[in-house]
Amino acid sequence: MNNVVLRGIAAQAAELSHTSYESRIYRLWLDVGRLSGKVDRLRVLLPEEILSGLSPGEGDGLEITGQMRTYNNKSGVGGRLIVSALARDITLSDGEPANRVFISGTLCRAPGYRKTPLGREICDIMLAVPRSFNRTNYLPLIAWGGTARACAQMETGQPLFAEGRFQSRAYTKVIDDQPVEMTAYEVSVVRLANSDEELLEMGGDLF
Repeated sequence: MNNVVLRGIAAQAAELSHTSYESRIYRLWLDVGRLSGKVDRLRVLLPEEILSGLSPGEGDGLEITGQMRTYNNKSGVGGRLIVSALARDITLSDGEPANRVFISGTLCRAPGYRKTPLGREICDIMLAVPRSFNRTNYLPLIAWGGTARACAQMETGQPLFAEGRFQSRAYTKVIDDQPVEMTAYEVSVVRLANSDEELLEMGGDLF
């Protein structure tokens, strides 16, 4: 399973990103608020055929449904793994912020369990999520607390089913002895499921 629902505010007008299979793909950044007041600024890709004359502009409220997508950045500029939401449908919306991801796949490397300096438990996961044409998305996930402990017990090749949130997370990386502010894009796991069917039940009337 690979489904995402986002509702937020466009941080800029949609702009041409690239062409894929003769279809023009546009990109915009969507600001999605959290209950905490923090805002995730998320990359969204928009195939031209779904726009139907809609030209999303800065400040527009938007609801997007689609799938998570990743690809390797070979330009040498920015992060190596680019994480985006690929829209399948887009509408104008003034509703409350929403950010829900329902994802399943296979662990493609051993989970990375650790604790923060304040003792919070974290587990980093790399999930292989199949897509059409025998291609695969390699999607980074992060889990916290008891969910982190449960994920840490999993093994490479094991299936994982999860509901989460597409998030941006600021961190500092030391490059050439200098601290550099970076941003990671990942799915923060909210809860685990036992199957795709259980994920559908979690999604309720979203799908």
